Amino acid sequence: MDATPYIVSARKYRPKDFEAVVGQSHVTDTLEHEVSSGHLAQALLFTGPRGVGKTTCARILARRINEVHTGPDQDYSLNIFELDAASNNSVDDIRQLIDQVRFAPQVGRFKVYIIDEVHMLSQAAFNAFLKTLEEPPAHAIFILATTEKHKVLPTILSRCQIFDFKRIGLQDIANHLAFVAGKEGIATEEEALHAIAEKADGALRDSLSIFDRVAAFARGGTLTYDLVRENLQLLDRTVYFSTVSHLLSGDTTSLLLQVDHILEQGFDLHRFVGGLASHVRDVLLAKHEATIALMDVPDSVKEQYRQQAEQASPAFLANALKALSQCDLSYRSSSNPRLLVEIALLDLAGMGQGSDEKKKPEPQGVTQASQSASASAPTPVEPETPAAPNVPAAAEEAVAPATSPAPSASAPAPVVPVESPSVVLNSMRLKFTKHRRLNPPKCSHVCLLKL
Repeated sequence: MDATPYIVSARKYRPKDFEAVVGQSHVTDTLEHEVSSGHLAQALLFTGPRGVGKTTCARILARRINEVHTGPDQDYSLNIFELDAASNNSVDDIRQLIDQVRFAPQVGRFKVYIIDEVHMLSQAAFNAFLKTLEEPPAHAIFILATTEKHKVLPTILSRCQIFDFKRIGLQDIANHLAFVAGKEGIATEEEALHAIAEKADGALRDSLSIFDRVAAFARGGTLTYDLVRENLQLLDRTVYFSTVSHLLSGDTTSLLLQVDHILEQGFDLHRFVGGLASHVRDVLLAKHEATIALMDVPDSVKEQYRQQAEQASPAFLANALKALSQCDLSYRSSSNPRLLVEIALLDLAGMGQGSDEKKKPEPQGVTQASQSASASAPTPVEPETPAAPNVPAAAEEAVAPATSPAPSASAPAPVVPVESPSVVLNSMRLKFTKHRRLNPPKCSHVCLLKL
């Protein structure tokens, strides 16, 4: 066994300068220019999500200030102080800090005070810190870091120069993981690193922690996508592709079996709904070349998204996003989440099976009337116009042939079905009823047929 103590990747590969910071160039470039020009504020606030480099940038900035204004050969370690506000949040802790600020540095020009998780300070501690933060000594620079800027007093925020750190992009995290894997001599797949980046949700520190866990699970082998998916309990991307295919084809049986299979594997349906919504969004983005760059998927699977985008209409994808978003909002409050998800999928299957504009079905009574009228008499019976005053006469003429005697024996009698006057009259009534529905203002004389 190697006697060297094991160091996690998040600490082992922590950036030592601004060039090594991942995904925060808008902050690091500004800080580097301020240090080089000497136009540096005495109070700075770094805010943003967890694991994006706030504390790391604060340490790099403190070191760069002393390098520029003290010299690289000088020992300036006593000029950097770091305070954890989560455990030192009382007013007495801030008073001790204020007492230290009064003394000038023995080496160099500046003392840098880093206060991490500053939102954890108490109300009294914030009030005690206000005056010192507003008018600090010329040799003091304060760097505050927090993940919850809204909990910091507005009077503190107004005294600081605020730098907002953003979530790190998936491709930036995947590239950094590939760099770490190369340093560690671990073979990886691009799709596996991308899956780790998706799980980290924009936090580089979380991605490095996940990478260490999966690397230990691999036991020195290659980090494949299947291995990462098994270790992190991720739904395979093929599940979402097949689900959308079932929605487009209207295969409700396969959809219900898909939901049951996901539950049997131990996955949460809430996560499935969120993943399916993200998948539908990526399919919608794949319909146009200009929006493909917005997709957070590996390049190796973008062709599959293009193929599925050709099968789905934009209207169906938009309706699917709306229905899945509503299902995601209603999931927690539902007494039967499985039924909620199944209903949402069945509704989408009905949308995907037909065209966007479905033809209205013709009323059943009108359809039967047209079929009965076409087979009622050997010769076509032309309906009278509704405005004509002799509508009853037309009805009597239509009834007369049915009640007249049979043709003479000299002429061959045609094979005609004999119908009663009531059947013929009923047929005429149905035809006029159809005409009344199509032209309601003009059909005032149809009531005469009720006689």
